[in-house]
Amino acid sequence: MLFALIGKAAPAIYVNQVAFDSRGAKMAVVSNSVKLNPNTTFTLLNTLNKVVFKGMLKGPSQINEWAQGSFFYQADFSSLVQTGKYRVSIHINGKRYFSDEFEISENALAVNTIPSIISYYNKQRANTPTELEVDKAVILYGSTKMADVRGGWCDASGDVSKYFSHLAYANYMSPQQIPLVTWSMINAVQTIPGLLKKLGAYDNMVNEALWGGDYIMRSLSKEGYFYMTVFSYFSKDPKARRIVGLRANSVTTDEYQCAFREGGGMGIAALARISQLKKDGDYKSAEYLDAAKRAYAHLLINNIKYDDDGKENIIDDYCALMAATELWIATDSSFYHEEARKRAENLEKRMSPVGYFIADDANRPFWHASDAGLPLVALSRYLSKENNATDRTAALTVIKKALDYNLSVTAGVSNPFGYARQTFRIGNQIKDGFFIPHENETGWWWQGENARLGSLATAALVGGRLVYPQKGGWGVKKELAQYASDQISWILGCNPYAMCFMYQFGKNNVPYMSSSFGHGSGKGGISNGITGKEGNPDGSGIDFKTKDEDNEWRWTEQWLPHAAWFLQTVTAMAANE
Repeated sequence: MLFALIGKAAPAIYVNQVAFDSRGAKMAVVSNSVKLNPNTTFTLLNTLNKVVFKGMLKGPSQINEWAQGSFFYQADFSSLVQTGKYRVSIHINGKRYFSDEFEISENALAVNTIPSIISYYNKQRANTPTELEVDKAVILYGSTKMADVRGGWCDASGDVSKYFSHLAYANYMSPQQIPLVTWSMINAVQTIPGLLKKLGAYDNMVNEALWGGDYIMRSLSKEGYFYMTVFSYFSKDPKARRIVGLRANSVTTDEYQCAFREGGGMGIAALARISQLKKDGDYKSAEYLDAAKRAYAHLLINNIKYDDDGKENIIDDYCALMAATELWIATDSSFYHEEARKRAENLEKRMSPVGYFIADDANRPFWHASDAGLPLVALSRYLSKENNATDRTAALTVIKKALDYNLSVTAGVSNPFGYARQTFRIGNQIKDGFFIPHENETGWWWQGENARLGSLATAALVGGRLVYPQKGGWGVKKELAQYASDQISWILGCNPYAMCFMYQFGKNNVPYMSSSFGHGSGKGGISNGITGKEGNPDGSGIDFKTKDEDNEWRWTEQWLPHAAWFLQTVTAMAANE
């Protein structure tokens, strides 16, 4: 049931191919080449083919940008909470059509996926004998100096490099990588410890988080900055590895010092937070916290020097907010409280009148291919400790305005899949779109946005509980619950290509991708996903390819942040017991 079939006579049913949480929103999408009878119904069948639910299709709607002439309908079965395995069925012109099978149960997404996510990261460890040996002494680009940077995780199923962040030269697109993964794991350990223990996954998650924390520790230089990238140059020769800064087209430099926005902020946050587990890895618990303090003090003096354009922007603000907040939580120091408050105020000042953030000191809308929800997640984490009424009100106002805008821009056009839309500037024009613009500051980088979807789903839940709390369900109003569910369902198969992007889950997966040192695609890893149409500068249209003359990585390659944000989302879903 690939996208190429849309527009042909046979109806198609798109659904999350893995699982729905019983307490959450649940929806499938039906497409057909002609309008259906206005009273067309759908049913849910259990494994005995018995009807357990019946509802009316909502629609039609069209997305001519994606599928000229096709009609889409929504099948909402959120009220079904009974545990079981089901298929959606529709009856059209005397013929019955079925969806792929899925499960409904309590905390189904966390229960089904978290053990595999941990296993995926475990297999992405840069821990083969070859990697551990060469990483004992990696040369710093442009010098004869060496550093011990053993550990960490290989970045993607086709790239064994290790990143705190990349795209630093583009200033506005830096994603959070290894430090985000580490923080996400500690967040799960602290937020849903009971469920993790029930799954037999608690110790494994702690050990994986410590593995990440130990790499962050080794990446902290004597001067106090973190090394940004251990780059493989995509070479099979392990001795080719260097500690580098990166520019476009893999041009390497000696600008390997992490600013707040280049992995430094989240590195500090991860170390401060992991110290609170009171567990030792290769370092003592207190050493993690001392290192976080030292790195923060260094960036307070040097951050602008490390920012490629010499100016801070919104990514510095939300990453530094996370760093200061975790240090404040860990130490209860008024110094870090004041630092966190300053960064929260910076984010508040960046809120536009219409509801999206401004990334710079002018008028560039903030959009991000992987961390779009991180400003709200950082503000929510800050509010977990902030008790001052004035400061709370200011931060809550920003969260509410941003969530309102996310819902508004997403619902502003026909959008039966509920895919999270965004606002961006291309040329001198402010536009809204489904996918990021392919013409952007990097000069070349655009890819599937499954991490972005997870980040926005997380923001809808953790931020929504603060500004739109509701008893029952996931603890947020139904619009935010549906928004969060739609993003995860898209990743798991409810998308126009009926592709489940979590490997070895669901019915349809992307092809296996191999990598050096025995690494490659792993169960529980998530691929990049769907993009705008190749060749469209503004990211309009839709595209997904499994073969494209070695450029298929844009769609099929697994990447660390996708599973990290997915983990945060399912943690948030399971947190509202």
